Amino acid sequence: MAWPACLNEYEKLLIRMDTPRVAIDNAVCPTATLVKVDSARKHGILLEAVQVLTDLNLSIEKAYISSDGRWFMDVFHVTDQFGRKLTDDSVISYLEQSLETEEDHHLRPIASGEGFTALELTGADRPGLLSEVFAVLTDLGCGVVDAKVWTHNGRIACLISIHDELSGDCIDYDSPRIRHMESRLLHVLKGDGGVYGARIVISAATIAHPDRRLHQMMFADRDYERTTLSSSSPSISVQNWIEKGYSVVTVQCLDRPKLLFDVVCTLTDMEYVVFHGTIDIDGHIAHQEFYIRHKDGSPISSEAERQRMVQCLQAAIERRSIKGQRLELYMEDRPGLLSEVTRTLRENGLLVTRADVSSKGDMISCVIYVTDAAGQPAGPGVIDDVRQRLIPDCLIVEEQRPQFHRQEEREGAQGLGGVGIGLFYLGNLFWRNLYNLGLIKSFS
Repeated sequence: MAWPACLNEYEKLLIRMDTPRVAIDNAVCPTATLVKVDSARKHGILLEAVQVLTDLNLSIEKAYISSDGRWFMDVFHVTDQFGRKLTDDSVISYLEQSLETEEDHHLRPIASGEGFTALELTGADRPGLLSEVFAVLTDLGCGVVDAKVWTHNGRIACLISIHDELSGDCIDYDSPRIRHMESRLLHVLKGDGGVYGARIVISAATIAHPDRRLHQMMFADRDYERTTLSSSSPSISVQNWIEKGYSVVTVQCLDRPKLLFDVVCTLTDMEYVVFHGTIDIDGHIAHQEFYIRHKDGSPISSEAERQRMVQCLQAAIERRSIKGQRLELYMEDRPGLLSEVTRTLRENGLLVTRADVSSKGDMISCVIYVTDAAGQPAGPGVIDDVRQRLIPDCLIVEEQRPQFHRQEEREGAQGLGGVGIGLFYLGNLFWRNLYNLGLIKSFS
């Protein structure tokens, strides 16, 4: 590293101590690449590392997290989206540079470029709501650059980047036009019944990572309080290990992409620090356990706090769960396109449960998940009608399929256990994973 001439040796030492050190090893494990990150302990450092991995669409097969004094050591077993070890030198180089940088990896704009205005919308979800939102934007001459929409427990959160449709420039967020837009969108979110909780934030740009921001918006909307448990709900246990002064959080659920990010993001935004942890995938079941404390060093102190932790983690895992059929549209962008697409879905009785819209140049890509009015998959006839009303060659319809990190399911994989997992099991899982990761030796 080339040091600026103004730095003395002590300042150089501090920079070396605070900068994460990264080692990527393809020789230790035959099935995955080991990514080791050593860094000074600070709040959110684990989330930054997990975010870098998930942004590259890497699957985390196993992980070990530990801290000693003021230092953290994270070890991740990762594969690419096809379940293979990392062999592309450009990907490995980018991974090293991203993990070693001191920048906050969550401070990234939603849109791919500059010159846009950012909208954050939260409120009660209802049929046709997204269609009405895009109709207002079209009517006011706003073009959509990017959009991400999540729904959960009857609530909706949207991040939308817009610009002036004619000029392509950012819309001045202090202008009367923005105030008029805010008034109309707020009226749409509240609906005829004046539903509570509708909220709009408009800014020149947003700096929060979109997935993290969506979690924060739904958390602030308290969607976790309306969680209804089912047989497929994640199994979560929170217990105190009094002798060591930790609270132990254990999560068991179906594995899927970005699961670890969703859990760690929630723990971080709830102001908890992960001191130790293990992550393991058994077939299609993910096992995660974390030894946590508050930022002030204290464990969870009440039953109410424990229950809130369980509710918040369940909500965080379920928000990204895919419900319905996947519709993918890729075509040349034009004014009012999203309004037309969502209106067509509404007129055919389809509900949008999740959406991801991005534009590049003159092209736009839309991935939308839909269900019928009862929350069930739409009939083939309805989907055919939607296809015919839009451009058939540009619309791809795919049935819902579970998404897992592993391509194959191990024989004998067990189902989800109950919520009451004892500390004896937790301790055994912790040390067993250390052994499996090659970080300790067996003395039996």
